[in-house]
Amino acid sequence: MGQHPLSTAIAEHYEEVSILFADIVGFTSLSARLDAIAIVNLLNRIFSRFDQLADQLGLEKIKTIGDAYMVASGLPHPRADHAEAIAEMALEMTTVMQQFGHELDIDLKLRIGINSGIVVAGVIGKKKFIYDLWGDAVNVASRMESLGEPGSIQVTETTYQLLKASYELRSRGRITVKGKGAMNTYWLVGKRAIADCPPPTLESV
Repeated sequence: MGQHPLSTAIAEHYEEVSILFADIVGFTSLSARLDAIAIVNLLNRIFSRFDQLADQLGLEKIKTIGDAYMVASGLPHPRADHAEAIAEMALEMTTVMQQFGHELDIDLKLRIGINSGIVVAGVIGKKKFIYDLWGDAVNVASRMESLGEPGSIQVTETTYQLLKASYELRSRGRITVKGKGAMNTYWLVGKRAIADCPPPTLESV
């Protein structure tokens, strides 16, 4: 019998991962005002800064598609603080975009979506190897981005539960997500001041 085409794929299952999708809002209209070389140079500067942040935080950049950026936390090396690390990435990315916008005097904003859960990560392809992620958790993270708002970071209930002790989040309420129905989502606002964090419980000591 011949070998199954998927049997040669290098894939691994990860139980606890946080995924971030980011998209530059209004990039299409910006592309109409700048020439192609200027656009590529701008994207390179922005994404290079994001890559530096990912390295500093120990995150795994997955890919870029046009003006979209995808990064994950908790793989290939599992970490208990995967949600916190991706939250830091999101907040830093927002700050970077504000800095670029101020420097270039243009309105640059990110729309960011985050979800946490189980994923399958793998390397596919023969001529060009691509490391990618699959699973419902990935799809929902992508929806959090596409259904978000410019300049905001939208997270799922799952991620909210992992972040609420240390970060300030604001409820958005229930939104309709394709393939999932109504979901509770939240806006990630920032990190809590130490004085705002709840005292440790007996279970956490």
